[in-house]
Amino acid sequence: MVSNPVHGLPFLPGTSFTDSTKTAFHRSQTLGYRNGYAVTRRPTAGLGGDRLQVNQLSQADLDELASKASLLTYGQPKQAPPPDFIPAHVAFDKKVLKFDAYFQEDVPMSTEEHYRVRQVNIYYYLEDDSMSVVEPVVENSGIPQGKLVRRQRLAKNDRGDHYHWKDLNRGINITIYGKTFRIVECDRFTQVFLESQGIELNPPETMALDPYTELRKQPLRKYVTPSDFDQLKQFLAFDKQVLRFYAIWDDTDSMFGECRNYIIHYYLMDDTIEIREVHEQNDGRDPFPLLMNRQRMPKVLMKNSKTFPQCVLEISDQEVLEWYTAKDFIVGKPVTILGRTFFIYDCDPFTRKYYEEKFGISDLPRIDVSKKEPPPVKQELPPYNGFGLVEDSAQNCFALIPKPPKKDIVKMLMNDNKVLRYLASLESPIPEDKGRRFVFSYFLATDMISIFEPPVRNSGIIGGKYLGRTKVVKPHSSVENPIYYGPGDFFIGAVIEVFGHRFIIHDIDDYALKYMESNAAQYSPEALSSTQNHIRKREAPASELENKQTEVDPGVQELEALIDTIQKQLKDLPCRDNICEAFQVYDKEASGYVDKEVFFKTCGSLNIPVDDSLIKELIRMCRHGEDKINYYNFVRAFSN
Repeated sequence: MVSNPVHGLPFLPGTSFTDSTKTAFHRSQTLGYRNGYAVTRRPTAGLGGDRLQVNQLSQADLDELASKASLLTYGQPKQAPPPDFIPAHVAFDKKVLKFDAYFQEDVPMSTEEHYRVRQVNIYYYLEDDSMSVVEPVVENSGIPQGKLVRRQRLAKNDRGDHYHWKDLNRGINITIYGKTFRIVECDRFTQVFLESQGIELNPPETMALDPYTELRKQPLRKYVTPSDFDQLKQFLAFDKQVLRFYAIWDDTDSMFGECRNYIIHYYLMDDTIEIREVHEQNDGRDPFPLLMNRQRMPKVLMKNSKTFPQCVLEISDQEVLEWYTAKDFIVGKPVTILGRTFFIYDCDPFTRKYYEEKFGISDLPRIDVSKKEPPPVKQELPPYNGFGLVEDSAQNCFALIPKPPKKDIVKMLMNDNKVLRYLASLESPIPEDKGRRFVFSYFLATDMISIFEPPVRNSGIIGGKYLGRTKVVKPHSSVENPIYYGPGDFFIGAVIEVFGHRFIIHDIDDYALKYMESNAAQYSPEALSSTQNHIRKREAPASELENKQTEVDPGVQELEALIDTIQKQLKDLPCRDNICEAFQVYDKEASGYVDKEVFFKTCGSLNIPVDDSLIKELIRMCRHGEDKINYYNFVRAFSN
């Protein structure tokens, strides 16, 4: 229960009593919401709404009590650390104040000017309070210009004080090493910096102009131009004015010729011509800049000047009827210089403007002489370049570090060391290739093919490996989906095309026959029937072959007897060793036959007695038709 003091009595024990009539004992609300946030407030009444008998403190007193720390509990308060120090060379790095100024310079030794106004730029570097004075360089001024005062701290007075950025402003004079500079303007950064530091800038002034320079800008006195051509006037009027033409020299009609680009310069000041080469990166040519040095080029020479030694002496005006001028160089027309015909296809903007003002030619279009580029290719796999396999080359497009294509390990293990061999010939219109034979090896483990050509003695062709192990694509398959030759494509009579060469298979080995018997489903009926016919012919009775070998033509026996007789009579003929070589010179196809006229002509040059009766009979038996003679059997009669 709450005890309430009685009015007029001290608040001491025994002087207070409980109010029995009081029925409300609730506490006042101290929590509320404002704009959706919970806030607390101080209680204004006690239990049951009674007035609080306490001293009411203001908000400032409460804040002071909340922030006051007990020295006994927490000790003396620590002083806050000072802010980080930033040196000037870091805070003002690459920050420069720029002022535009000028100074006057006396010119005592000139009658045209008494003083000279020179414009300069004053730079103030904030990082180390140094200054520099730079004068912009004017071409052909004849005055040493550039950096007048190099970067350093400049003295302001005799007491050793130096200039500070607070001493600089627009519309003031500063003295540096005895020269007085008048500051008239500053840039935007300098203006913002000085205003931020509380410096009030003076209004800008106009830059003083040099009176002699302004006098030179005024037009000179007008002179009457003489009627004759004035070379000095041309030199002064067209100095540094050059017409530039872009031309090509197409020499593709000659052997090893090509189409090359050149730049033709025509100097208007003296009507000279220069031809420069245009080099590209990795063009394989020496970086020589000029094809023709700058010189005047004659267009029409005198008729009697053809014998003039032009390679030794220079051509004078007496030998030239007409020189090349600017009107001879037109875009779209060829021009011949020193025997080379250059086609002009473009020029620069200055040349277009000159031709429009001088000759009234305003339409000088640029002619496209470049080769037409193929249409853009979609983002697909690049075409096969012919090196390696298609699957192996395609791996370079899938990853930065290509991986080898996956192999059929089971197939390689099952068909390891299993090779099918076939005998084939080359189908070629060249007569030397008719007798060539090749051995095809088909590796079942990897579906690769290798070709070997057995060496033939005195054939003129080096045998050996003709093609290494590789997969061969069928001729009518696409590059995107190549179809390789398989075991079913090799049979008797099959035509195999390998990189543009056609081969015809004539025979197979026993292992290949057994493979065909065990895997007949892989072969077509045509392949099986051709192989069966080949086996029947190979297994024909040997007796028939022996009978064919024993059957000898009676004419052959008579020819052999006649050859033996002639060898006994003409064994001392001095030139019998060179007879075969003499006939082979005229037999280009190595067929063994020569023309009748060539035959008797060769016999006459070798002193062969063709009038002898035995020789005449031998020539009659060696005839092949009406105009050919078989010189192989004829030469046998003159060999040991």
